[in-house]
Amino acid sequence: MAVLLVLVVAGVAASFVVGRGGGTGGEQTGAGPERVSGELRLFGADPITLDPALATDVGSGTYIVEIFSGLVTFDRELRLSPDLAERWEVSGDGRTYTFFLRRGVLFSDGSRPVTAQDVKFSLERALDRRTGSTVALSYLGDIVGAREFARGQANEVTGIRVVDDYTLQITIDAPKTYFLAKLTYPVAFVVKREQVEANPRGWTRQPIGTGPFRLREWRLGERIVLEPNPHYYLEPRPSVSRVTLLLAGGSPLTMYENDEVDVAPVGLPDIDRVRNPSDPLNREFHQVDELATFYLGFNTSRPPFNDVRLRQALAMAIDKNVLSSVVLRDLATPARGILPPGMPGYNPDFAGLPFDLTRARQLLAEAGGPSRLSGVTLLASGVGGTPGPALEAVQAMWEQNLGVRIDVRLVEFATFLQEVDAGRFDMFSLGWIADYVDPENFLDVLFHSESTNNHTRYANPEVDRLLEQARSETDQQTRYRIYQRVEEIIVQDAPWIPLLHPKTSYVVKPYVQGFFVPPFVIPSLRYVSVQR
Repeated sequence: MAVLLVLVVAGVAASFVVGRGGGTGGEQTGAGPERVSGELRLFGADPITLDPALATDVGSGTYIVEIFSGLVTFDRELRLSPDLAERWEVSGDGRTYTFFLRRGVLFSDGSRPVTAQDVKFSLERALDRRTGSTVALSYLGDIVGAREFARGQANEVTGIRVVDDYTLQITIDAPKTYFLAKLTYPVAFVVKREQVEANPRGWTRQPIGTGPFRLREWRLGERIVLEPNPHYYLEPRPSVSRVTLLLAGGSPLTMYENDEVDVAPVGLPDIDRVRNPSDPLNREFHQVDELATFYLGFNTSRPPFNDVRLRQALAMAIDKNVLSSVVLRDLATPARGILPPGMPGYNPDFAGLPFDLTRARQLLAEAGGPSRLSGVTLLASGVGGTPGPALEAVQAMWEQNLGVRIDVRLVEFATFLQEVDAGRFDMFSLGWIADYVDPENFLDVLFHSESTNNHTRYANPEVDRLLEQARSETDQQTRYRIYQRVEEIIVQDAPWIPLLHPKTSYVVKPYVQGFFVPPFVIPSLRYVSVQR
């Protein structure tokens, strides 16, 4: 999903299913009640929100895709598939989608069926400026009338029309081959109007959705328990009795070996051990490439980073090969560009800005020397401790290679996202994981000058022109060539320093069947069974 990622370096997935629990050990593990038959136990973290309209981070999104659903989804083979809509038709001009909803789908409380009116309400609620979504226009702004409604200039979105209880039409501003995929993002998911309106501030503490699971328990900082939605409508339906996510605990691998959890991330301290074929855990070890890019972003709208030379100098002073292979033990691969390997349009021959100390020092000197970067800080997520080995290595490279000391300012994750949204930073460290398999999701969503997700405030008229051309280009190969040209321009302009493409490294118990970590956030837990 179009989600912000914290730059972590433990080699773990962004998804909660293998995310490390918070805390540093001690007597309280947060494991909760005794196991029940068929229970799946994982690590997790408290979500920032369970409101689909407000989700921008992976931690929230991975819960939301299990509790809620929308018109379309991705299956485990990453194919776009029917969800609440059992089928759809597209008009000859490619602009109007007619969705035919499944009949008899109930909300998870069993109270009533889902109708086309619920879909319209949910989409318009996400776009309503009173809701406060920072991503609604990024994913729903193609719908005719969406922007006028979001600005308060209309009472409804004219491009969303209820034909009858089980038929909905959505008209977009131009034919766009990726539009259906955008509707898999949580901002397009269906919420129950009565619940939202009855308790606008607190409804997400016990949300009612239509996804494969529903929230049974949430003890902040301790555990979250999901249970199968008895009214779920797709096959396979969940077969686990419940999913318990531990939000605190000690060493993930120790808890895994003690059978306290069924899946655990493998980070730097343990990666050599589990890679060893003679270690018993090697047989339970898995590694998956994520469709994601970790990066450093600049605030290009103000000094000193409105000077492209400074951005390029810092980029060209980082040895990404050392960062990935030596510092991170191949838990990530070097990022030459913005698009991750596996994304359509990815150019394996693109070299990006090279590691070039001579040129980096020359650029820094041309821009006024190290004093231009005096007092600059890099914003990152975290409370206390150190920024982690990756950022520490980057700091050391800048100091050694350029004579520049840039301090890292750590803040709590929710505050971090607010600071980034508000532009209160010089630099920041983040990541972006795909929402859907199309380069538009990285290049247009993140770098068009009018995008609400353009956190670097980057603006290049030529980039905007090419991105707008690619939006309605129907020949996919032509689109990909346009995006490759866009990527070349952006990397040269350096609003980002693409650093790494992460890998998910984890162990999973043999009695857990059907478990997988997708390369981006999709509902996955309904495929899992526990045979113990």
